[in-house]
Amino acid sequence: MTTRDTGAEAAFVLVPEAHTGDWVWERVAAALRRAGARVRCVALPGGGSSGAVDLETHVAEVVRQVDAAGERVVLVGHGYGLLPALGAADRRRERVVRVVHLAAAGLPEDGDSALDALPALPRPVNGATDVPPPTREEWHRLGSTEGLTPAELDQLTARALPQPAATLTQPLRLSDGAARIPRTGILCPADGSTVDRLRWMVSLGAPRLSLLTRPGNTFLELATGHWPMLSEPDLLAKALRQAAAGEGESLALPPGHVPDHLRPFVLPVPERPREREEHVDLYLPDGQQPRPAIVFVHGGPLPAGIRPTPRDWPTFTGYATLAAQLGAVGVTVDHRLHAPDDLARAAEDVSAAVGLVRAHPRVDGDRVALWFFSGSGPLSAPWLSAPPPWLRCLAANYPLLEPLPGHGTDGDRFRPAAAVRGAGDLPVVLTRVGLEDPMHDASVRNFLDAADACGAQVRVISAPHCHHGFETLDHTAEARTAVQDAMRRVLGNLEA
Repeated sequence: MTTRDTGAEAAFVLVPEAHTGDWVWERVAAALRRAGARVRCVALPGGGSSGAVDLETHVAEVVRQVDAAGERVVLVGHGYGLLPALGAADRRRERVVRVVHLAAAGLPEDGDSALDALPALPRPVNGATDVPPPTREEWHRLGSTEGLTPAELDQLTARALPQPAATLTQPLRLSDGAARIPRTGILCPADGSTVDRLRWMVSLGAPRLSLLTRPGNTFLELATGHWPMLSEPDLLAKALRQAAAGEGESLALPPGHVPDHLRPFVLPVPERPREREEHVDLYLPDGQQPRPAIVFVHGGPLPAGIRPTPRDWPTFTGYATLAAQLGAVGVTVDHRLHAPDDLARAAEDVSAAVGLVRAHPRVDGDRVALWFFSGSGPLSAPWLSAPPPWLRCLAANYPLLEPLPGHGTDGDRFRPAAAVRGAGDLPVVLTRVGLEDPMHDASVRNFLDAADACGAQVRVISAPHCHHGFETLDHTAEARTAVQDAMRRVLGNLEA
C-alpha cells in the first residue's frame, strides 16, 4: 500500500458514463460534501440535442468545470467519461492533480476513440447522429449491474439519454504530457477487473498497462458492479477520498519477478518431444498406433504479441506432457482471444485446431477431449450445446462461464449455463478452486445450477485451498491431487 498526499483540499469533478448525466453522482457528491470536499458534477452536452456534439464538445465542457473548480482538481471519469476527463486533464495539467479511472476497463491513448478503448459501448448505426439508450434489460452490456436494486435499475432506465454518435467515434487527442498526470484506478471486481488481474496483465508485458506502473499511480477495489455511485455511494465517496490522497496499491513488479504463469508446473514431468503444426503443438505418446487426444485451450483475453505464447507456458506444456506420458496425445494451441469481444474469432481458432488434431495420423479422431482454462470458459458453450459424437469429454479448470460483463455477444452462443441444456450424456469434468475470483466463482455457481436442473453429467473436482492458476502457484499436495484426479477422469472418459 502506498500513500502520497497529492490531492489534499482538491475539488472533485465527476464525469459520468455514457447515456447518463450529472444526476447519477447525487448521492456520492452529497457524501463527499459531508466530508468537507468541494464537488462539481458534469452534465455532458448532447442527448439528442444536436448532431454537432462530439468528443471535443465533451472535453471542452469538462475543461470548463475544471476551471470553475479551483486550482487543485481530482478529475473522475466513469466508463466513457474517462475519455473527456483525460482530454480535459491534458489541457489543464497545471490544475489536475490526479485522474481517477472509475470502472473503466480500457486505457485510452492518443488517437483512440471511445469505441476503440471501450468495446462494450454500443456502436452507432450508419448515419445516425445519436445512439439510443439501453433498455432496462440491456444495461449489463455496459457493465455488471450487480448491486443495483430494481428501483435503481428503473431509475437508470427512466433517466437515460441518447449518446451523440460522434462522442464515440471521434479520436481522443492527448499530448505526451498526459502520461505524467498521476492516476488511480477504482476497480469493481464484479465488473471483471481486480488489482491481481491487472498486475498479472502487467507481468505479461501488456504495453498499454506499462503507463500504470509509473510511481504515484495506484489502484483500489470496490466490491460491486459497474455502477458504484448508485450501488455503493458512501463506499465510493470514501474510495475517492483515498484516491485523492494517493492511496492504493501499485502495479509495479519487483526486480527479478517471475510471473505466476511462468513458474514450474506442480507435477514433475519429464520433457517429451513435440510436433509443431501451425498454431498447434502435439505431444505424442510412445508407440505408433492412433491414440485419443486432449486439446488444452488457454484462457484470456491476453495481449497480442506476448512471449512466450500460451502453448509454451508451463501449465499447458505440463498438462500436455502428462497426457502423453499416460498414453494420450496432449495438444496445446494458441488462439486469438486478445480482447473480450474476440470470442467468435477465438472459437474459430479452436475449431480449426481440433480439425487439424483429428486429422493427424497419430490421433484417434473419434476419441477427443477439450479442456478449457480460465477465460476460455465461454468457448466451451458451442461444444456443450451440440456435442459431436467424437467429443468424449469436456473439462474446465477454474473457468469463467459467462462472457465478461459488458462484452461478448448477444444470445447464448458463448454462455455455457444456457448451452449445457444440450450436453446430453457428454461427461464434464470441472475443477473448482476455493481461492477464486468472485466473478469466476459466481459464473461457476450459475453453471452448476443450470447443469443440475437439466441433469447434465458434471463431475466437480474441488480444490478448496487452491488459487486460480494453481498449477504453477500452489505446489501443494492438494494441487497435485487435483491435477491427477482431473487427468484420470478425462482419460477414463476417452478410454470408455
